[in-house]
Amino acid sequence: MSLDTTLASVRPKLLSLLRIVLAFTFTAHGCQKLFDFPASDHKLESLLSLAGIAGILEFFGGVLLLIGLFTRPVAFVLSGLMAVAYFMAHQPRGFHPIVNGGELAVVYCWTFLYLAAAGGGAWSADALWTSRGKPAS
Repeated sequence: MSLDTTLASVRPKLLSLLRIVLAFTFTAHGCQKLFDFPASDHKLESLLSLAGIAGILEFFGGVLLLIGLFTRPVAFVLSGLMAVAYFMAHQPRGFHPIVNGGELAVVYCWTFLYLAAAGGGAWSADALWTSRGKPAS
């Protein structure tokens, strides 16, 4: 068996692992904003503020991605959220992400965009949902 064949067989599972780890870490940002867990120096003023809306999208979007439900549209929205976050919060502090502290926003943005195109992988609610209507092979 060639390396290409082996990698092709595990690709859907690795895609799921990428989605799960990414969603788990991303959800923590929303959890911190909404529930102050883990504790933070930044207190949320209002759910209707930009930070509040970001927290809602981070937490609930992250949970949806964690289980792989509506992966493509949720990942697309979260990619846009991270692009907005980068240009509003980081880019004004300098051009390069390493200088302005925006590396994580850039990585989230582009990885979410990839998930929007690739889907949730083998271990996702989306995959389970679409396989229900198919006959067993």
